[in-house]
Amino acid sequence: QLQVVESGGDLVQPGGSLRLSCAASGFSLNYYAIGWFRQAPGKELEGVSCISSSGGSTNYADSVKGRFTISRDNAKNTVYLQLINLKPEDTAVYSCAASRRGLCVLSSMEYDYWGQGTQVSVSS
Repeated sequence: QLQVVESGGDLVQPGGSLRLSCAASGFSLNYYAIGWFRQAPGKELEGVSCISSSGGSTNYADSVKGRFTISRDNAKNTVYLQLINLKPEDTAVYSCAASRRGLCVLSSMEYDYWGQGTQVSVSS
């Protein structure tokens, strides 16, 4: 069964940092674009960042530009999302998803396999 699994979520103070990981089970991520999405209570799903299958293309939501960085390590079959200077409004469940089309697109409709999510909470 093809799965992606997120990890790394935690409770941090404003200004803090986290690194989220997205790992694959049952398939290689090398040929898939990966997107990170988040959903806060009572809000719609938001595309946060994505990276193409080659790693040559990345994109970020305006709300996280300059603070979040996406990268991939194909040897480890893992994609990372580095979060710095976290704000309370970043609090959400963060999910990663894999797209067979390989293109970096911040639209949830483009993604085929989704993880269960990891909770990021930013609070003092």
